[in-house]
Amino acid sequence: MRTRPDDTGSTGAGRNEPVERTSPARAAALDAVTSREVADWWTTEVSDIEPGVIRFRGYPVQDLIRRATFVETVWTMVRGAMPSPAQAALLEKALVAAVDHGPQAPSIAAARMAATCGVGLHGAMSTGVGLLGDVHGGAGQQCVELLQRLVTTSTGGEGDDAGSSAAVPLREAVAAEIAAHRERRSYIPGFGHRFHSHDPRRDPLLEFVREAVDAGVVGGRYFAAALELEAQLSAGRERPIPMNIDGATAVIYAELGFTAELARGLFILSRSVGVLAHSWEESRSGRRIKGPMPPPLLPTYTGHAERAWTAETVDTP
Repeated sequence: MRTRPDDTGSTGAGRNEPVERTSPARAAALDAVTSREVADWWTTEVSDIEPGVIRFRGYPVQDLIRRATFVETVWTMVRGAMPSPAQAALLEKALVAAVDHGPQAPSIAAARMAATCGVGLHGAMSTGVGLLGDVHGGAGQQCVELLQRLVTTSTGGEGDDAGSSAAVPLREAVAAEIAAHRERRSYIPGFGHRFHSHDPRRDPLLEFVREAVDAGVVGGRYFAAALELEAQLSAGRERPIPMNIDGATAVIYAELGFTAELARGLFILSRSVGVLAHSWEESRSGRRIKGPMPPPLLPTYTGHAERAWTAETVDTP
């Protein structure tokens, strides 16, 4: 809607009166949509917000504030129901373990560089989180998918479909998966680490998984598949290939029933804490426009030596 100035110069009513510019198409569109359709546009089961009322998955926020932990709230928000204390405790271990890996991680380094470029804390954080893709940040999701394939193959199905097809012994299923990866010369996600010969996060995480299996909190099928993978990958090698943080947390997420894509989302949630801490620290350093290497160093140049530019110059690659 536009307004039209009053050309008479008079004051009071009539000055800057709205001018209706509704076209037939706009009028027809307004007539075609009901208030119910507008309200249903963002239909959600996650939150119920009214004046004076805030409920998450049906639970009043004041109850969550008084009784729920952050991890319990995260579970409830993405899964729709409260976890048991034991489930929440196991999820918390995975979230704590993945919170940071220092500026060796590209997401952290990029966030710190961004923090020196005047983009603010939100810009630095979004820069770091935006780097968590398939290669850096996606191995956990890929490992969950791998474990799901192994469990499905070794049980003849998954969930309600268990036993619907011929089951293959887990040892054979793992051997076939490894052989397929080696034939494709592809990386097996969740095992080995470019920085740690033995990821220090592996052992405590798997200890908690074993306790959860023994207590009946989780079933242990994905745990068994991961251990068999680890054993076969390391067989006959002088240096073993143990599970890394992505593999160990993938076991937890799979055992707790999270989908593979949610496993990546939970990793991003966890790593965001490290991104926040590093972004804030770097923003307080006073440095400006901090690049990927200290100023005295220069990138290796592999192009032409210096040459003259003339009209007769013919480019030679």
